[in-house]
Amino acid sequence: MKIKELDLGPQPVLLAPMEDVTDIPFRNLCKHYGADLMYTEFVSADAIVRDVSSSMKKLTIMPQERPVGIQIYGKEIEPMVEAAKRVEEAEPDIIDINFGCPVKKIAGKGAGAGMLRDIPKMVRMTAEIVKAVKHTPVTVKTRLGWDEETKFVVDTAERLQDVGISAITIHGRTRAQMYTGEADWTLIGAVKNNPRMHIPVIGNGDICTAERARQCFDRYGVDAIMIGRASIGRPWIFEEVKHYLSTGEILSQPSMAEHVRRIKQQLSDTLDWIHDERKAILHIRRHMAVSFKGLPDFRDLKIRMLQAPTINEVNICLDEIAERYAEL
Repeated sequence: MKIKELDLGPQPVLLAPMEDVTDIPFRNLCKHYGADLMYTEFVSADAIVRDVSSSMKKLTIMPQERPVGIQIYGKEIEPMVEAAKRVEEAEPDIIDINFGCPVKKIAGKGAGAGMLRDIPKMVRMTAEIVKAVKHTPVTVKTRLGWDEETKFVVDTAERLQDVGISAITIHGRTRAQMYTGEADWTLIGAVKNNPRMHIPVIGNGDICTAERARQCFDRYGVDAIMIGRASIGRPWIFEEVKHYLSTGEILSQPSMAEHVRRIKQQLSDTLDWIHDERKAILHIRRHMAVSFKGLPDFRDLKIRMLQAPTINEVNICLDEIAERYAEL
């Protein structure tokens, strides 16, 4: 699959942009395990225009993690255009427009998936960004529609293509669904199989196993798949999917000792990036909570691990996990 001149090879597997998740340490892990293209955390256009330091830091891309896209969101056209120009100066491989985030603080204010309530404005905004960006492919990530009555994604995708985007990612839910229910891939397939579409179509939603990844390619014909929440606490899902796509074999799960080693490495990398022990622990808590989900008789140890105030104490809990559940 190619996004303009960016060649990602056949059946690429992408890491979705996720707030407070897809920072540099996590992207490095996903790259190590085979992610073909990754995205930064999504960044507010208004914050970029105002030069907010915490948001500007999110534009940082390290050479070893490329290719990487930077995703921006906003509700007004002018600041989105200005932000796109500023983002291009950071030299990402792709600039992605967020028309899919469903959370109230973004969508409720008209940005992200909120744009699905005003498709003409979405198209105008996209056209202006494409015209303003000089050298970098512009892509879009969106949803099926605002709700069950407005699932117009087939027409919307075509209109966005016609104003110049280079690829589109579709999450198979409406904004009203948030992350509940099952992703509907039939409409993603309908976009891909629209004979008027000629740009890559990337499918997203509920890809939690290597087998499901293969089904999405085979059944719906998408050019690439994007994995989001299933990678949290389990960045090696990219390795599992890539191996299965190329060989048809299911990789054996890592031992608990290896599982723990990988989480420790992520914690160490996060500390190196953040330079603050407490913030590093807080940042990785969600990864640890998800990573060991389902372990029997785990509640007390989980609470200790998530409440541990120092990295040393976190590592003690992790070592106990490795020992207690060594046979799993």
